[in-house]
Amino acid sequence: MGAFSKFKDIFKKEDDGFDGEMGEDYVELAGPMERGSKARVIVRPFVIEDFTDVKPVLDCLREGVTIALVNIRPLKERDIVELKRAVSKLKKTCDAISGDIAGFGEDWIVVTPPFAQIYRTGQTEDIRESASASASMQD
Repeated sequence: MGAFSKFKDIFKKEDDGFDGEMGEDYVELAGPMERGSKARVIVRPFVIEDFTDVKPVLDCLREGVTIALVNIRPLKERDIVELKRAVSKLKKTCDAISGDIAGFGEDWIVVTPPFAQIYRTGQTEDIRESASASASMQD
């Protein structure tokens, strides 16, 4: 028990206003993240209603810490030509930053920075710049 006691003393938190609800048997190694702190990875949803809505997605991707979940349904229902342009722009930027892009279902696209890879299953479609990829979105 001597080694455990030494280990416990090393990590024992000094009293800094903690009300002691956890008791002495527990050691707090890390507190919750504060609102102002920077996260390592941000997963952020986007909705594309118009071609101009692509710009904020691209800006976040270029920063290199954002995984974008893009809902394309509003644009798909309104203008398929604009949808093709938007998807093409996302694909080109993804290629430029060495990221990954894939479609989930009929209405969602996931775009990741270089450090993340999308796991592909039967429900995940590769996004291609060809017309065949855009045609598969129309179904």
